[in-house]
Amino acid sequence: MLDMKFIREEKDLVKKDLEKRQEKDKLLLLKNLLKKDEEWRKLKKEVDELRHRRNQISQQINKLKKEGKKAEKELKEAKAIPKKIIDTESKTDLLRKEMHDIQMRLPNIMHESVPYGKDDTENKVVRTWGKIKKPAFELKPHGELMEELGVAEFDRAAKISGKGFYYLLGDLVLLDQALLQFAISKLVKKGYTPVQPPYMMRTEAYEGVIDLADFETMMYKIQDQDLHLIATSEHPMGAIFMNEVLEPKKLPIKLGGISPCFRKEIGSHGVDEKGIFRVHQFNKIEMFIFCKPEDSWKHHEELIANAEEIFQELELPYRIVNICTGDLGIVAAKKYDLELWMPREEKYKEAVSCSNCTAYQATRLNIRYRTGEGNKFVHTLNSTLVTDTRPLRAIFEHHQNKDGSVNIPKALHPYMYGKKKITLQRKW
Repeated sequence: MLDMKFIREEKDLVKKDLEKRQEKDKLLLLKNLLKKDEEWRKLKKEVDELRHRRNQISQQINKLKKEGKKAEKELKEAKAIPKKIIDTESKTDLLRKEMHDIQMRLPNIMHESVPYGKDDTENKVVRTWGKIKKPAFELKPHGELMEELGVAEFDRAAKISGKGFYYLLGDLVLLDQALLQFAISKLVKKGYTPVQPPYMMRTEAYEGVIDLADFETMMYKIQDQDLHLIATSEHPMGAIFMNEVLEPKKLPIKLGGISPCFRKEIGSHGVDEKGIFRVHQFNKIEMFIFCKPEDSWKHHEELIANAEEIFQELELPYRIVNICTGDLGIVAAKKYDLELWMPREEKYKEAVSCSNCTAYQATRLNIRYRTGEGNKFVHTLNSTLVTDTRPLRAIFEHHQNKDGSVNIPKALHPYMYGKKKITLQRKW
């Protein structure tokens, strides 16, 4: 959320940013917000003046009584003031709520390097890594191969949970955990504090970290309770210091979240492939940083570099894209995606999302740090380090052999109990 003081003082900048996004409806919201803000400040001034007048009259009444004079006129005015204050404060409270609702719908201010574009087809490629090799044989779809090897069950999972769920079995479970342990070891060596967060969050905290539309398209609600299953550990990590003031000497705070993630995946990004690429439940290692504003862009590059290191060691070709204005969403000021090359489809697919949210989440959550000029909002950044599902699909395609076996990347050998290849497992 953009701070109201910032919107008021930088209204031309906010307007220009919305025009770059081509958000005509948001421009109308901005105009309405500024109008309400003007009215709110006027009413607030009236309340302050009424309170000042109440104090003046009290002093006048006391003086008149001491002098033995009548004060009927002053007493009548003094009696009317409290109701005027209550009525005016009621109007200011209503206006403030309406203003807050609008603020929650206005997007973050984008960084100047965000490319202009209408949708994800216009994201700008920043760099690529790895050689794209055409397979020497026809690759099997990862879901089909996993079932043939006896390391996954999709139909049985659908029978008990529905589409978009899965069983992992045998060596694929070991590979899944090896991938996560490999990522955790990287984070610990880089000074990130491992965090296992709550798997559910209240609405108030959740509203601080996401676009409100995500409640409908992504979040699972716990029936009859003010709780939602987390879609990523970014969310509970982002809210951990809600309504707190941090000491500057403790910044930056670097966290590494370890958790399952639960997502509806509604709409065009629905569960439409058999396998583990797009599912309702998966595990993820997430990076999160709280820092001073002047350091956030340095940390943004650090986060994406950490993710690149993982995939280079896994020998999985990828590209980094700078997300364009039409695909950015409202929370991030700038976002990189790391997209893995999927050789069977001959397409890049998103595997990492790396965002600098500047002060947007901190403003919603009221997370500040102390400075000589008063408390200021921190900047927050987040990035996937690795999920288990999408990289596993990429491993099953890039490291697939003609006989159907799958080579395990060398980086994961230390976590695989001596196994270097996934072959046919014992079936039921």
